[in-house]
Amino acid sequence: MQLYVELWNAKQPWLDLSPEERQTYFDMVGEEIGKLTDAGIDLVGFAINGENTSNRSNHRYLAVWKMPTTDHVKMLEDSVSQAGWYKYFDQVNAGGELIPPPAALDDMINMK
Repeated sequence: MQLYVELWNAKQPWLDLSPEERQTYFDMVGEEIGKLTDAGIDLVGFAINGENTSNRSNHRYLAVWKMPTTDHVKMLEDSVSQAGWYKYFDQVNAGGELIPPPAALDDMINMK
C-alpha cells in the first residue's frame, strides 16, 4: 500500500482566472479524480493547512491519498500533470510504502 501527500499553493495564473474559469477547471479535475478512485486510488481527504499547526509548512492546501501500488502512484502523477495542474499550482509531494511505526523507527535508528 502506498501513501501519497500533496502540498500546494496557488500561482499567479490561477489568481488571474475568473471564478467561473476556476469552476470549469475543477469540473474537469473532478472527473479525473473519479477515474482515479474507480481505479482503486483512495482520496483520504483535502485540507486547508491550519494556521496553528506546529512546525507548519508554508503550503496552504494538502491532499492525502492511499493506493495499492507504485503503478497507481504513477497514474495519479500522470493525471495531475496532464490536467495542467502545475501551471496553476506550486506543489511538492511526499510518498512511499505505508509501513508500521516500528519499521519507520528502526529505519531512523539504523540510518547511516
